[in-house]
Amino acid sequence: MKTYKIELVNRNNFVVEVAENQYILDAVEAAGLRLPVGCRYGACITCAACLIEGQVDQSKGVALKPAQEEMGYVLLCIAYPRSDCKFEVGVECQDKLYTNPFKGGR
Repeated sequence: MKTYKIELVNRNNFVVEVAENQYILDAVEAAGLRLPVGCRYGACITCAACLIEGQVDQSKGVALKPAQEEMGYVLLCIAYPRSDCKFEVGVECQDKLYTNPFKGGR
């Protein structure tokens, strides 16, 4: 079975090998790293990360809008790696996903 190197970038970098038939989040958790997670089936955006390099299959997800996918967002709970990948994780990445109704300009 083919495996891919997955690198998670934030204040601390983390690298894990993930099998092609394994969800990225499952492999990351099995390796001991805890990331935010909600539904575990692609219906929320709690586990979203920004894809910097690589390719994934996240066809089972429903929470991301097409524009968010075009911006590189990936739901790690339902994403299978299709190449070596590098992701940005954490608040730096997720801050761009959410719209703050209290922030605004005139």
